[in-house]
Amino acid sequence: MLGILKALKTTLQAAMRKPVTVQYPKEKKELPHRSRGLPVLLWDFDVDEPFCTGCQVCARACPVDCITVTMKDNPKKAAGKSKRKKIVEHFILDYARCMRCDICVEVCNFDAIVMNNTWEGVELATYDRQNLVLDADALLKQSRTGQLKDPFREPMGVAHSGWSPKVEEKEEAEETKVSEEGGEG
Repeated sequence: MLGILKALKTTLQAAMRKPVTVQYPKEKKELPHRSRGLPVLLWDFDVDEPFCTGCQVCARACPVDCITVTMKDNPKKAAGKSKRKKIVEHFILDYARCMRCDICVEVCNFDAIVMNNTWEGVELATYDRQNLVLDADALLKQSRTGQLKDPFREPMGVAHSGWSPKVEEKEEAEETKVSEEGGEG
């Protein structure tokens, strides 16, 4: 009899608890800062051109080969308005093939590509897979319009685990090293 009462108590407690369900299309939870949506390109507002130079490093590093990039000479370089010699001509990204591995972000030498950490980068449903093949203009749209407020750019590895060396430990190690070198001489 005691077991039945305990079970009833547990059931009633669960029934009276506030639900944790969110009514998804109408309400959306806030995404974590480190969440990875899909890659997008960043716009350089200082010189009014994309950061991407079309170097193809991201396309070569992509394990699923979903990125195609070509470059051209930068007309603003000849006019003296930009420091970039080359600029992206065509950048095509197939979101249907992308596995959100973040490798393209890590290998980019120009910080031109980031993972979209907004809901637009997470919910991307369509009936036709061809709609998931985006060109440079579509990939730059969120950055140019200011929709991408705080793009996720932390490198993978140690930074993702939350670990970081303490300043005191570094200083202590340097002092120890200096004292050992001074004592040996």
